[in-house]
Amino acid sequence: MTLPIHDLAAAIDSAVRGFSEGRDVAVAFSGGLDSGLIACLAKRYARSVTLYTCGSVGSFDVRAAEELSKTIGLPWVHLGISEDDVEGTIGRMHLATGETDPFTISYELQLFRVCDSCREDVVLTGQGADEYFMGCAKYVECADCDYLAYVRDGVDRLRNVSIPCELSIAQHFGRTLCYPYMHPDVLSVAESIDPWDMRPGDMDSRKSVLKEAAVELGYPFLARRTKKSSQYGSGTTDIIRALAKRRGLMYNQYIAQVCRESRPGAGPK
Repeated sequence: MTLPIHDLAAAIDSAVRGFSEGRDVAVAFSGGLDSGLIACLAKRYARSVTLYTCGSVGSFDVRAAEELSKTIGLPWVHLGISEDDVEGTIGRMHLATGETDPFTISYELQLFRVCDSCREDVVLTGQGADEYFMGCAKYVECADCDYLAYVRDGVDRLRNVSIPCELSIAQHFGRTLCYPYMHPDVLSVAESIDPWDMRPGDMDSRKSVLKEAAVELGYPFLARRTKKSSQYGSGTTDIIRALAKRRGLMYNQYIAQVCRESRPGAGPK
């Protein structure tokens, strides 16, 4: 089957242009394919583009983002996160959004910090690429009989859990979040492709159609980018696990306790 790579590339380009043209924009930047392509396209159209990466010193995302920012020639801001401030960040995010799910908190802390710290009102994010272009590791590892259910579950969680949380974060800080990979024109092309034609055979072949679109748009170096999930690539998970261990708690128990302690009237730890 011939895949509509040209149409996909054109739709992504148009979406980024519509969100960024003539504006000062921030990009929630992990140094991977998804945010890298958005950053490169925004550079074509925006008045200014600044890249923001939240992560611990020396983490995978921080190193990847700094290196890619130099390659594409855009200003980059590292928003550090450490054992000294992660509890406060979790508490503030819980109070701002009402979110209590430990998994959601762990991967949305990075966006929370970006929206809190960026100077720009418009924030572009690569959210949705994993779910619609098969970037999750589980799509490689699952049995064939489970694949389509995993795809549906991923999209459902994206739309019903992740996006509402992110919009609450953006509203709290007065930001406008833009999702190029979830633009209707982009999704129209993505949903015209049989999910089996995007099923990755191994970790390196995830998001193959998006990689081809990056090449089509003139950024072949992005197709070679490797990436970890944000909670792992940023180092956030390692920090939370270490702090949980010190309290003698499991990961989920620790985040739940920090959320409780952040509420007014909760008293000292």
